[in-house]
Order: sequence, then C-alpha cells, then structure tokens
Amino acid sequence: MATTITPVPVPAKRARKSGADRPARTLLSPWTLKRTRGKVGYWLVFVLVFALFTAAFVVPLVWMLLGAMKSAPELARTPPTLLPDHFNVTTYKEAWDFMELAGYFRNTVIVAAGAWLLQLAVCVPAAYALSKLRPVLGKWVLALMLATLMLPASALLVPTYLTITEVPIVHVNLINSPAAIWLPAAANAFNIYLLKRFFDQIPTELLDAARIDGAGSVTTMVRIVLPLSRPILAVVSIFAIVAAWKDFIWPLLVLQDPNIQTLSVALQRFEPDTPINLMLAGLVLASIPMVVAFLVFQRQILAGLTAGSLKG
Repeated sequence: MATTITPVPVPAKRARKSGADRPARTLLSPWTLKRTRGKVGYWLVFVLVFALFTAAFVVPLVWMLLGAMKSAPELARTPPTLLPDHFNVTTYKEAWDFMELAGYFRNTVIVAAGAWLLQLAVCVPAAYALSKLRPVLGKWVLALMLATLMLPASALLVPTYLTITEVPIVHVNLINSPAAIWLPAAANAFNIYLLKRFFDQIPTELLDAARIDGAGSVTTMVRIVLPLSRPILAVVSIFAIVAAWKDFIWPLLVLQDPNIQTLSVALQRFEPDTPINLMLAGLVLASIPMVVAFLVFQRQILAGLTAGSLKG
C-alpha cells in the first residue's frame, strides 16, 4: 500500500520592506493624526515653530534693510519705528561712496576666490585618496583630521599666526598678503569629510572600468568622479566662499594694510566715524552677494547635502 507524503509548506522568508512601504516615524502616530484634535495640535505646533524660526532669521535682516533707509535721528528715536518716515534709497549710494566700498569689494572677491580655488585643489584630491585609493593608515589620518574640528578656532589663532609670519622651509612673511588667508583655509577637515562621504557612494565598478581602459588615478578622478560630484562640489564651494567672505578675526590679524582689507574689517574700521544709517546700508551691501549666491544655488546645495546620505 503506497503512502502519500504531503509536503509541509515552509514559510517563506519575510521580504524586507521598501522605503515606500516602511511606516513613517513621527512623534504622533497616524491614528492620532486622523483625529481632529491631533490635526489641530500638529498644525498649531508646526505653524508656531515655523513662525518663531522665520522671525529669528528674517526680522534682523528686514530691520537692517529698513533701518538703512531711515535717517540717523529716526534710528535713535524711542520707541523705534518699524517703517521709515521716508524711504530714502539713496542712503545705499551714499554709503558706497562715503566708505569707498568698491575697493573693499574687490579685495574680498580676491580673497574669497583664492580661498575657494585652493581649497578645492587640496580637499578634492585628499577626499578622493581617502575614499577610493585607500592609503595605509587612511582611517587614522581621517580621524586625526576630524579631531581638529573639536578644537576651538581661537586656540589655533596663535600657532597659525606664528606660522604665517615665518612660513617653514621658505621663511617668508605673508602678512598683508592674500596668501595669508588662502593657505590656512586650504585644508578644511569638514569639507574633506563631506567630499569623502559622497565619493564613497560612487560605484567602484565605474572606476574599475576606467582603469581597465587604461585611465590612471588622476584621469579617473577628473573624468569620472568629478562630473558625478557636481552637487557636493557646489556645497563645498558655497561653504568655502561664505567662510572667506564673512571671516573677520583672521583678516583683521593678517591684513593690517587698510588698502587690502576685506569688507568685514573695513566696516568695523569705519564704524566709529560713520552715521548709523550709512553703516547699516554698508552691511546690507556686504550681505547681498552671499544672499544672492544662496538663492541661485539653493537647489544644488540641498541636493549636495542630501546626496549620499541614504543608500537605496
């Protein structure tokens, strides 16, 4: 008599949920958000937090913009007025001529452009080597570089200044030279880390295919890695330019000649002898290039900050 063996079904391995099927993690559960009280509380907190953050960032800018169009007596009035009695737009032209801002704008552009180019020339190859070439003790080198971010900037002022006054080996004094700002800004540990994290997400197969075709490490970096890294390069570029544009303490120490000073140092030097409305106008004019740069490149900045943060 033949016996029939019925196979026992084996439970299949549970498939991993994709990002679309994975439930969202929020402070409030979906069940709470479906209730009227939950919806009202959620939107009330959201609008309140959004309004507070907007006020904290926008109100000082609006106050500076409107204050520049007021007269000096109106700015000193108590209680202060929100809107000027007369919108005097010519204050900006008066500030431009009174403080001779054209020359200081030129100096700041030279300093920011040089710091940006030199920083890319150093940080990009360093991040590429740590990410793709995997040198000996590369992890230790990266860890030591990141450890420098734990040091306060004021603790590095004295050793950096002593190095600039007498550069090792060549024994050159870089005081009153834009190179005094370019060289210390060249190796930025934070930007190197950002670039390395992005380079880690580039498939190794692309680099292997380039090497099979006879491309060297430099050619692979220039022709393969850099075209794929435009978002993060835009982020690093904005960080480098903004840091050089708004820096005050270091340019104040190394650029002692008034003719080569940057905007931030020049505005501080003019402050005691300049009417307050003209000083506010000068601050607005000094802020415009960075605000415009962010508005133009905000999509690339956000794309670069989020790219490589998630693995699909």
